[in-house]
Amino acid sequence: MAHMRAEDEREMMSQTLQVDCIETAGEIGALLLESHMIKSLNPIFNVRLRRLRKLCTLQVDEVGEGLMPVIVSGSDLGLGQVDGLYGLFSSVHSAQSKLRELSDQHRLCLGLMGLEKISKRGCFGLQVKTCLGACVGLEPREQHDQRLMTALADLKVHAWPFPGAIDLVEQNDSWIQRHRIQDWRYLSTSCSKAGNLKVSVQQSFDLDTYKILVKPIMLGTARMELVGS
Repeated sequence: MAHMRAEDEREMMSQTLQVDCIETAGEIGALLLESHMIKSLNPIFNVRLRRLRKLCTLQVDEVGEGLMPVIVSGSDLGLGQVDGLYGLFSSVHSAQSKLRELSDQHRLCLGLMGLEKISKRGCFGLQVKTCLGACVGLEPREQHDQRLMTALADLKVHAWPFPGAIDLVEQNDSWIQRHRIQDWRYLSTSCSKAGNLKVSVQQSFDLDTYKILVKPIMLGTARMELVGS
């Protein structure tokens, strides 16, 4: 373990008495199992994948003559089940920080983004030439709103694209594992070797599970079967 030079790594290894290995039929199953076990066992040295009880997201509302991103609680909106949501954040502060970052990158008005007040002279960004003037009519509001939607596009939270549950199937030679997923929630795994694996059914949207599943499902790179079809 000579590569473990950081103090916290040495401390972790000094307390390790046993290393267990659980083999899976594929990478997605390994990632789902890792996330599930961390949330179930709460290891003291791994906090990144611990469950976030509350998530914020962005919803774009029509305010006045244009669009404005509004920070809302994910639990109130059915995360992963409805369209029109952008970004997943652990706090209101982190959501505001992301909006400020996007405003800088796309020259959006902080006032029209709901992040500061607009005076008769416009927003502060107009004074320092980071805003193109939509807040005082120097730029058409439609152009500002188009840049806003372009800025948010990469943050889109995808709604569940199936009418019900699916089995995400991974196969290694004759070994098959089926991961039951619905509304981005990990429900169970059935294994041709070991039967049903013991997992706690996710009752609500989980950020880490979504991150694991969204690309292979939305890009169609995973083998998927509709349950009951």
